[in-house]
Amino acid sequence: MRTLITALALTVATTVAPTTAYAAIPTCALSSLPSQASDTLDLIHSGGPFPYRQDGTVFQNREGILPSQSTGYYREYTVKTPGSSDRGARRLVGGGSPVTDPAYVYYTADHYASFCKVT
Repeated sequence: MRTLITALALTVATTVAPTTAYAAIPTCALSSLPSQASDTLDLIHSGGPFPYRQDGTVFQNREGILPSQSTGYYREYTVKTPGSSDRGARRLVGGGSPVTDPAYVYYTADHYASFCKVT
């Protein structure tokens, strides 16, 4: 009986926890982000061309921070970091379709460790 109760508790904990995490994603105004985020969003809306070959590829959401969706729902785009010799850590992640006008846009400044929902 104790094993069954423990299993049920673990099931509830793993089912409820992600929903709470999704609700905790803060919002951020596009105007509060680095100006390069706005440049990247303009490129998304125009369909490119994008400066990095990885831009527009499917974002897997392996961290599980964004709401769970089917594969292909999210796409990632580089937000240029002035002075960086590589892509840097800043990204926009668009969710939904059409790809050029995603229903949701999220910003991360720390390579997917945290996000805010762009408003």
